[in-house]
Amino acid sequence: MARLETTEIEKRLAAIPGWRYDGRAIKKLYRFKEFMDGIHFLVRVAEMAEAVDHHPDVTINYTRITFACTTHSEGGVTNKDFALASEIEAAYAVKPG
Repeated sequence: MARLETTEIEKRLAAIPGWRYDGRAIKKLYRFKEFMDGIHFLVRVAEMAEAVDHHPDVTINYTRITFACTTHSEGGVTNKDFALASEIEAAYAVKPG
């Protein structure tokens, strides 16, 4: 899968609000009311990522979780990363319970 050009990445970011490009990955910070709310969401994302064998880098800061999507084997952002980011967005839109 080919790495996307910066202009294509920036164009496609418009479809997934809140995501940004840092030169090597697309990233978004999610905020949660409680620590465990974020952890439960992380588990849902981990299960999705495992199912498609494409895993985000994750940073946890108490009630804030940042996902960074990049295709390491391609040295940058690919279609796989936008697909994963879109899945993360869809999962966040569906509140459990």
